Amino acid sequence: MPVVQAQCHEGHRSGGLWQRSLVPLVVLFLVAGCGTRTPSQQPAAGGSAPQAGSAPAASAQNQPARPAQPQQGPPEAKVNIGYSGPLSGGAAIYGQNTLNGLQMAADEINKSGGINVGGKRYAINLVPLDDKYLPNETATNARRLLEQYETPIIFTPHSGGVFAMQEFNEQDGFIIAAYTSEPRVTQRGNKLTLRIPAPYDAYAVPYSKAVMEAFGKKVALVPGTHQYAKDWTAVFTKAWESLGGTVTGNFAANYNTETDFTPFVTKALATNPDVLFVGGPSQPTALVIKTAREQGFKGGFVVMDQAKFEEMEEIVPIEMLNGAVGLMPLYRYPGPATQQFVEQYKARFGKRPTYEQAQHYQAMYLVAKALERAGTVTDVEKIMASFSDAIQQLPRDKVPIIWRKLNDKGGIVGEVIGVMVKDGKYDQQIPIPVQESY
Repeated sequence: MPVVQAQCHEGHRSGGLWQRSLVPLVVLFLVAGCGTRTPSQQPAAGGSAPQAGSAPAASAQNQPARPAQPQQGPPEAKVNIGYSGPLSGGAAIYGQNTLNGLQMAADEINKSGGINVGGKRYAINLVPLDDKYLPNETATNARRLLEQYETPIIFTPHSGGVFAMQEFNEQDGFIIAAYTSEPRVTQRGNKLTLRIPAPYDAYAVPYSKAVMEAFGKKVALVPGTHQYAKDWTAVFTKAWESLGGTVTGNFAANYNTETDFTPFVTKALATNPDVLFVGGPSQPTALVIKTAREQGFKGGFVVMDQAKFEEMEEIVPIEMLNGAVGLMPLYRYPGPATQQFVEQYKARFGKRPTYEQAQHYQAMYLVAKALERAGTVTDVEKIMASFSDAIQQLPRDKVPIIWRKLNDKGGIVGEVIGVMVKDGKYDQQIPIPVQESY
């Protein structure tokens, strides 16, 4: 299992990492002891590394699988990869899911001998920090990861955290691996941002058309109050109204702190909507839907992509989800290695994964391949430029999600499938056209 510890590094990081003042570094080494740290410097307990998993050796993405190769010798060094996400609070399950996907891949890579970068073998050391879903905490964590661990890449699974880091990541020289479907993260011209999932503006029109045809044109909004939900709501509202629909009101609730959504749902249903727009983490989203059904609501739901049907099934009967549109459950997705990943994840963590785990798992393999192609673990411009080719070379048995290419804005273009729940089944697919320019 990778060990998280402070490192004394020498060398040059392209993009400005070693251009900082030496004074804070001296202070840091006095405090950290260059390899030791006080309890306040420890990564969050919720982000501790899970037990290592195992998987067969990989083959090239577009080639038939080859027999497993013998293990390499132990890595000579390690490269730290950062993570800042919600590991406590209302979104802790969501944050831990994303971290599990990264850790599972890192453990597999390390077990097979690590990665070969410029003729030197490196282990991947994942360094997780808790930001409680707060953008200011993400920024603080990012600076700590840079100063203490020299991370060339930092993952974060929320748009607020991405925006916070984009204020300084190009200057300080690190890549943001952004797990958010917020389209603006790749529309701002940041040259060191990799967006992993498809942008949510691809969903708004297809989802709206599906529920309008089934239920009607009046929608009440009951989304979360976090930044991602606000942005999603704005895009959805524009799409809904462009199709001739009416918004009866916005009754947003804090999905991270509320446990009783009755007041919000009651006000929304008082406007007599045909459809409710909901979304945030899966668990509170399911409770919003449950509350609406218990109050007699018979209409449809538009579920933003942060919530996943397979997780909501664990909280409410699937019959309550009838008429809801959202992402097809991962276990129904037709990726090259989807079923293999689902079974391996279940064996290790004891539950069925969603897209959060799958895409982070695949993204860690993408990072590993990009580092090898770039021939460096410090030059972030070279690493960023290697992602495009790396996508085409991912091992086929490590590809639960179909990715086609990386566009010129840093967004991954892949296959996205929506679905409407009908009669307790996920049989009514909704095609999602994802443009290469997104």
